[in-house]
Amino acid sequence: MDRVIRIGMLGCGTVGGGIVQILHREADDITVRTGAKLEVTRIAVRDLSRSRGLPVPDEVYTDDPAAVVAADDVDVVVEVMGGIDPAGALIRRALELGKPVVTANKELVAQQGPELYASAKAAGVDLAYEAAVAGAIPIIKPLKESLAGDRVRRVVGILNGTTNYILTRMTEEGASYEDVLADAQALGYAEADPTADVGGHDAAAKCAILASLAFDTSVHGDDVHREGIENVTATDIRTADRLGYVIKLIGIASEVDDQVAVRVHPAFLPKEHPLAAVRDAFNAVYVEAEAAGELMFYGRGAGAEPTGSAVVGDIIDVSRNLLQTARGAHESHHRAKPIRPIQDLTTQYYVLLDVADRSGVLAEVATTFGDHDVSIAQVWQEGSSETAQLVLITHRAREGDLQATVDALKALPHVRNVASVLRVEAEVFAQ
Repeated sequence: MDRVIRIGMLGCGTVGGGIVQILHREADDITVRTGAKLEVTRIAVRDLSRSRGLPVPDEVYTDDPAAVVAADDVDVVVEVMGGIDPAGALIRRALELGKPVVTANKELVAQQGPELYASAKAAGVDLAYEAAVAGAIPIIKPLKESLAGDRVRRVVGILNGTTNYILTRMTEEGASYEDVLADAQALGYAEADPTADVGGHDAAAKCAILASLAFDTSVHGDDVHREGIENVTATDIRTADRLGYVIKLIGIASEVDDQVAVRVHPAFLPKEHPLAAVRDAFNAVYVEAEAAGELMFYGRGAGAEPTGSAVVGDIIDVSRNLLQTARGAHESHHRAKPIRPIQDLTTQYYVLLDVADRSGVLAEVATTFGDHDVSIAQVWQEGSSETAQLVLITHRAREGDLQATVDALKALPHVRNVASVLRVEAEVFAQ
């Protein structure tokens, strides 16, 4: 085959290096599958003096990313530099020049997806981003293509490997959050500043992308209600286990009353649910659709090779389309549903209170719940001496009512602390 598709890369860190290695190692098979040879002709990097040991000539490296985008010997642009700027401007320029773009940039797609989709559509070229969500797990294409003739009801995912690793260790070893986080940082699972992971920001960006595709609605990262795992304690883990649950950081996107609800938070999941068995740094996405029923996608959600695999798959797809002067399946926001406020969602809750150990406290607490239309399903007391703990599981309740209850509980003289409030996602996931 004498046709060559020339690739320009923006960034060459862990993922970028993995992409180059895969393209080199699998070159013969990729050529057969694509119908052309894929050749990396330009790579934009920050530090030209650094030795990378990749199977490309030294002259392909440059410290000018704009030159990569504009180069005549670049047919497809691959963005793995991350961040919003200058990545967003570079991608838009590539699309304006009629060059397909492959990106792994979840933050950018979550924040500027609709604008980028419009630019790609106007130029008649592809914008592919399978690697932006869950690494090697194929989930973007199933939502955009395989389920295009179906109606998705709900998408639930474990979308961040760092938090899943931390919660797995806390569950299986009884370790504290602080100790496991330190281990995760030492192993390279967590950054020195872990906020993006443990605070739920990473998962929220991915959840916004999945919600946009699942419900044909523009969902930005800021639309996602977000809570992290920083306040999950060993007591919460033990209580969940005793009740038949595990705690996971999950993203949930669902359609409720003709609105789209999108949220990321730690929650009690029933042990028998498939997502409860996802351990360590693995990711999984669980999809419920009208015709297809229940589907689950599972695998490694990060790393050079897994993420590189997803990027290379996209490169092959857009290259095929380029050869055929065609464009692949594209996003649609034709349903344009409003975002449902978190206050209007309903689910069950686990509430842990530190209270004075004296008569009448339980009755006072129960009255406070009742005053705010929140019904208690289970309650028990632990501890002795002057301080006790009340553990409560509610029936399904409106989020706004539960939050009003918590505020009222904090004002009670014998409630010393509202130690934990977590959602309980029962066998039928809450709306």
